Amino acid sequence: MFRGLRRVLCVAAALLLPLAGAQTAHAESAAEAPGAGYWHTSGRQILDTADQPVRIAGINWFGFETGNYVVHGLWSRDYKSMIDQMKSLGYNTIRLPYSDDVFKSGTTPNSIDFSGGKNADLQGLNSLQILDKIVSYAGQDGLKVILDRHRPDSGGQSALWYTSAVPESTWIDNLKALANRYKGDPTVVGIDLHNEPHDPACWGCGDPAKDWRLAAQKAGNAVLSVNPELLILVEGVQTYDGVSGWWGGNLMGVAKYPVELDVANRVVYSAHDYATSVAQQSWFSDPSFPDNMPGIWDKYWGYIFKQNIAPVWVGEFGTTLQSTVDQKWLAALVAYLRPTDTYGADSISWTFWSWNPNSGDTGGILKDDWSTVDTVKDGYLASIKAPGFPSSGDGGGDDGGGDTAAACSAAYKVSSDWGSGFNADVTVTNTGTAALTSWKVTWTWSGSQQVTNMWNAAYTQSGATVVASNTAYGGSVPVGGSASFGFGGAPGGGAVPELTCTAS
Repeated sequence: MFRGLRRVLCVAAALLLPLAGAQTAHAESAAEAPGAGYWHTSGRQILDTADQPVRIAGINWFGFETGNYVVHGLWSRDYKSMIDQMKSLGYNTIRLPYSDDVFKSGTTPNSIDFSGGKNADLQGLNSLQILDKIVSYAGQDGLKVILDRHRPDSGGQSALWYTSAVPESTWIDNLKALANRYKGDPTVVGIDLHNEPHDPACWGCGDPAKDWRLAAQKAGNAVLSVNPELLILVEGVQTYDGVSGWWGGNLMGVAKYPVELDVANRVVYSAHDYATSVAQQSWFSDPSFPDNMPGIWDKYWGYIFKQNIAPVWVGEFGTTLQSTVDQKWLAALVAYLRPTDTYGADSISWTFWSWNPNSGDTGGILKDDWSTVDTVKDGYLASIKAPGFPSSGDGGGDDGGGDTAAACSAAYKVSSDWGSGFNADVTVTNTGTAALTSWKVTWTWSGSQQVTNMWNAAYTQSGATVVASNTAYGGSVPVGGSASFGFGGAPGGGAVPELTCTAS
């Protein structure tokens, strides 16, 4: 309910600032970690291709559904550095909202900074091609992706899954197009069919124009006809049997009217839940708050998990965390979702809203500089974070268990030189047989060049010798993957120096 209040405040940060207080990622190796391949369900658990239970513990990164037609923050940072930072903080899945506008031929992504080599491989691409790049890099980093049909167009959220401008047939065709686009790439584990259905949407009423459960079955089967391996993530509605709640957060109807698909073990039910920074609800003023909240969640969606009907994924929850009520709400919800250390993957999955700081009524994990972490907010989530997943391409297989060697190479390229100064990019590639946790690049100029500023890396310079090392969030590089940083220097670039790369 009241989700229409969410407003996006696009405030671009001009400079990349150092990250403060980053947490380390889970240390399990890709060879040991669950999560390989496509996923399916069994009772209330999500299982990987080897039937190991997995827990989605992720983050929402929005923007493709807005008039920017691309994830936000690229006006400030390189997309790879953001994904690396998500991984370093212990998030293992990215939910990517989009609108059907990204399928239109005239749609052009905007507000991307290409200066200093940032986002260089996104230049000239359309929205779907940029989505390909994000999915590919997320997979290399061992993060899974859930695609979220957030809106029919960039103008705003819709109560039903269709509008006069975007009919049901277009919605389904575009869902199938995405299923086909990423078929064979298990980085994309599922599709969230439509964001936050609400009144007049119903569940089980039998009216094909309003019954979200029937629409979800129709669309889910269409997706599975293209790729039967995908999870189908189905949100709730607002009102069922006269009882109203958050938009998309009411799954009471599942008990009587479950979603039944042609392919078994593919349905994950998704709830959304928010605090007072989004809107007031009656339960926040109950004298027993916050002790009343587990009963509220049980009623709306938690019973699905507790009764072993199907997995539950809280696809969105968030708050500015400014009020005491909101702080108590978040602490209670985290406890309800079940700590990973106690329950492992036999827990409720989640993706926090949001990575972006520019969600007006919740804020984000990042602060307004698009780099510094809100460590208080992130800290609330620490107990429910979960192990990461194998990097795409390695399949999660055992490498024999022997010693692994960390190794890297570095390539240096001058991107612009105007005589009195220059910009250069350095790409660090993992050439070893183990994922990197840190790296360092050293070079010595033959001239008098001095680094004037550097992004996506830290540096020291002594005479003509420069040592650049990863930031707190940028050290993680999967086998065969790469990380990049850039810098400005003066005077002109001169000869390209010889680089030495060391890693651990």
